[in-house]
Amino acid sequence: MKRALVLVAVLLGGCSMFKSKMEPAPRTLAAAPAAPQLLDANGAPIQRVPFQTGVSSATVEKLARAQGCTGGQGAGLVTEPGPIEVYRMQCEGGKVFMARCELRQCRKM
Repeated sequence: MKRALVLVAVLLGGCSMFKSKMEPAPRTLAAAPAAPQLLDANGAPIQRVPFQTGVSSATVEKLARAQGCTGGQGAGLVTEPGPIEVYRMQCEGGKVFMARCELRQCRKM
């Protein structure tokens, strides 16, 4: 009996939601911990490039596998999209595979 009353209250409460304007819930923004800035040997900050796939990512991943490079997110575009593109792939064990693609014809760098 108590469950039925709770169910009725929930259903009727939901109906009133459509007739009145609901105010958004207050948001509390938690301060995200700042990522530590990586520095090179001279103390200059290292620029991080966000991962972005390109039209030749799959081709570069096949080239990398042929060279024994597996793992990671895959081949990411380092340069702007265009007729000449450079891709980077993080391999297992810390190695990096890079390739240059010109008009979708890719070669290991």
